[in-house]
Amino acid sequence: MPLSNKKALPGSEGELVQKVRERFKKLFKEEPLLVRSPGRVNLIGEHTDYNEGFVLPAAVDKAIYFAVTPRTDGRGSLVAHDLGQDHEFELDRLIKSDKRWPNYLLGVVDQLQKKGCKVGGFNCVFGGDIPIGSGMSSSAAIEAGLAYALNRIFGLGLDSLTLVKLAQKAENEFVGVRCGIMDQFINIFGRPKSVLKIDCRSLEYQYFPFERTDLRVVLCDTLVKRELASSEYNVRRGQCEAGVKLLSKYEPGLKSLRDVSGELLEAHRQEFDPIIYKRCDYVVRENRRVGEACADLKNNDFASFGRRMNGSHDGLRDDYQVSCRELDVLVDAAREVKGVLGARMMGAGFGGCTINLVEEKAAEEFKEKVAKAYKDQFGKEPKIFTSSLRSGTEFI
Repeated sequence: MPLSNKKALPGSEGELVQKVRERFKKLFKEEPLLVRSPGRVNLIGEHTDYNEGFVLPAAVDKAIYFAVTPRTDGRGSLVAHDLGQDHEFELDRLIKSDKRWPNYLLGVVDQLQKKGCKVGGFNCVFGGDIPIGSGMSSSAAIEAGLAYALNRIFGLGLDSLTLVKLAQKAENEFVGVRCGIMDQFINIFGRPKSVLKIDCRSLEYQYFPFERTDLRVVLCDTLVKRELASSEYNVRRGQCEAGVKLLSKYEPGLKSLRDVSGELLEAHRQEFDPIIYKRCDYVVRENRRVGEACADLKNNDFASFGRRMNGSHDGLRDDYQVSCRELDVLVDAAREVKGVLGARMMGAGFGGCTINLVEEKAAEEFKEKVAKAYKDQFGKEPKIFTSSLRSGTEFI
C-alpha cells in the first residue's frame, strides 16, 4: 500500500506542498509520506479548555505540510523549510533546542517513547502558511501532524484520540506550555463546513453545521507576535486554579471552573482577590456562551451567534485581560461595519488574530475600513484573509 494518496491540491496550497516535497527529495533522495495538518479557528470558548469547559473550534484551509520518511540509524533530521533552519537529534538523547521550534517535534518523539512505542529515526521537512503567532495554533499543527505521520510510517496503531492526547502532552511536558486539549483535538477531528463542540473534560464532542453560504469567516492578523502569551497563559491558569481552591472549601467535589455556577461564584465574591474573581467570572460566563452559541446554530440564528462572539471579546478584554490595543482597534472597527455579525480576538491573546463573522456583501467594505482604522492607529495594515472550514489532519 502506498504511503501517500497523492491527493491533488488546488492553487497555492498545491504549490506549498510541492515546495516541501521537492526540498525533501533534494536533501534525502527519496519519496516522502506527505501529510497536511491544519490550523484552526475557535468561534467561541476561549481559555475554557484548560478549565475543563467547552469550546467551539473548526479546522481551516491554512496548514502545515509534512514530508517524512523513516531511517534506521536511531537519528533524526528536522528541516523547517520556511525558516531555512535544520536540527539533528538522536533518539536515545533528546535534548531541548535553543531554537525552540524543534521542541514541538522532539516533544512528540519523547511522548511516543514514554508510551513504549517502537519509533525509529526519521527525516522530516515541514512548511506551510499558518501565520506563526497568530492564534491559529501552528504549534498543534506541528505536533499533531508529526504524530499522525509517525503513527503511519512506524505502524504504531494509535487511534485518533490517543494522538490528540499525545500531542497535547508534548507541548505540556517538553515545550513547557500548559495548553489545553482543544487545538490538538480539532486538528485531528476537524470536518469540512463544520464546527466541533468539545467537552474538554469528558472529551465528548458534537459536530454542528456551519454552512450559511453568504457568511465568511475573516481573520485579521495584527502582525503582533504573542511574546507575552506563553508566560501569561500559565499565569491565568494558575489564577483559575486558585479560584477553584477557594471555592472547593464550600463544594468539596469541585475540580475545575467547569463545575462553578455564577451563583456560587457571586456568593463568595467578597472572599476573592478582585483579579482572581474577574478571571473566574469570565470563564464561567464563557462556558455558558458556548452552550448558547450552539443553540443559535441549531436555530440558524447567526445574528445571535455573532452577539455572543462580541460578548466573548468584551470578557477577554475587560475581565481576563488578554487582549491588547491592536486587537481592540480591529474589533472596534469591525463592529462599525454593517454586515459584521460578530468580532473578537482569538487565541491566547496579546497579539495574533481577530476572528470576524462577515456577510459576503459587506466583505470588501469590512476589509477597507478595518485596514484603514488599523493603519491610522499603527502606521501599518493588518493581514486580512478569509478562511474556509476544512478537514483535520490527513494524508495527501
